[in-house]
Amino acid sequence: MWTSPRQALIFTLLMLSGLRSVGLRLLSMEATPYVSGTHSTAFVTCPNMEEAKKIARAAVQKQLAACVNIIPQITSIYQWEGKIEEDNEVLLMIKTRTSKVSDLAAFVRSIHPYDVAEVISLPIDQGNPPYMKWLSETLPE
Repeated sequence: MWTSPRQALIFTLLMLSGLRSVGLRLLSMEATPYVSGTHSTAFVTCPNMEEAKKIARAAVQKQLAACVNIIPQITSIYQWEGKIEEDNEVLLMIKTRTSKVSDLAAFVRSIHPYDVAEVISLPIDQGNPPYMKWLSETLPE
């Protein structure tokens, strides 16, 4: 099969390095199994980027969120006081512990400019194990 011992050695080394990367991936995934629902993603709409950044930064500083993604330029269509409204808004996607969602919602309501602030959350079922570990370490119980 091999025309020289050198080709066999190169093949073996390539195989070992390939197995090594697979092994490292498995080890990083196996570290601590993630328990579904330990963390949640909360969604909050804001009237503009300035308000979104203010809420996002404060939530991270108060350890109510590990990370907040700010998604600009969404369009919301909704019913308010009997009329159909359409507004440009900014969406916050907030990663937090499920146990902190109530405190996060209370905090957002306390500083949000809307009369009725949108704060909804969904539990995280699965995720990249190293990222989920980082969430846990960043937001201790």
